[in-house]
Amino acid sequence: MTRIPYVYAPPVASVRDEPFDRLERFYDAVPRDGAHTEDFGGLVLFVRDGAGWPFYARPRLDATEPPSAADVTAVRQRQRDLGLPEAFEWVHENHPELLAVARSAGLAVLEAPLMVLDPAELPPPERFAGTPVRILDPAASTFAEDVAARRAVAAVGFATPGTEVGAAGPAARDTALVELPLDSLDEERTRTAAGRRLSALVEQPGQGAVASGMALRVDDVAEIAGIATLPAARRRGLGAAVTAALARRLLDEGTNLVFLSAGSEEIARVYLRVGFRRIGTACIAEPAPVG
Repeated sequence: MTRIPYVYAPPVASVRDEPFDRLERFYDAVPRDGAHTEDFGGLVLFVRDGAGWPFYARPRLDATEPPSAADVTAVRQRQRDLGLPEAFEWVHENHPELLAVARSAGLAVLEAPLMVLDPAELPPPERFAGTPVRILDPAASTFAEDVAARRAVAAVGFATPGTEVGAAGPAARDTALVELPLDSLDEERTRTAAGRRLSALVEQPGQGAVASGMALRVDDVAEIAGIATLPAARRRGLGAAVTAALARRLLDEGTNLVFLSAGSEEIARVYLRVGFRRIGTACIAEPAPVG
């Protein structure tokens, strides 16, 4: 039997695959105005310039071959040399071969539901909670405090994953509050003013910020991320309200593809109520725990 050699073909956009092509370009574009790149075979590593949250490695848009286990190993060594998390992200439908490669290289892979918004199914934010959602204004005198609160709520919320009610509330948030370095604050303000970032808070009387979220935008594509609620304030529809408010603002400002990655199937059910539907899987890889 004649053996046909394997030839790698990067994803090609079509009418059917067009959202996946746009997502691929979004993921590649987001880090580029705050990082430089280093290529490792079929992978590109984004290395942040200056302070801020570290970026990931992902498949190169212009790769002629799929990422190999050797590419993954080389990137991980470079990340260790730079003191960066060994983090990789990709869309499974665009790079299905990478799942087995990443696992063979010793990485644990989270397969997160990848969901896009159906604008016709987006309810008003007030349907989910009686407390209004506030979109942060970069010109406001409280902007620095607001961003710090958004980050503190996220830190506490993600420290206790899931949707179960817990004990951590405003006191835990206040303990997590950290004053932003000037360069980080300038980055937040500049990108928010330019429309590349949106942030939102839900505040309750006597408690302050109890839920938060953000969105990153490149042209007419945006990702909603970091939706978090203090465990003590869960099961009140606050996370859904933040998601709906961000999605509504994005649509009103001309964004026509809004997506997100849910941390679990349980969390994905929250986003179904907001008008999102699953189209695929977002893979997030990091070193597997020893033992």
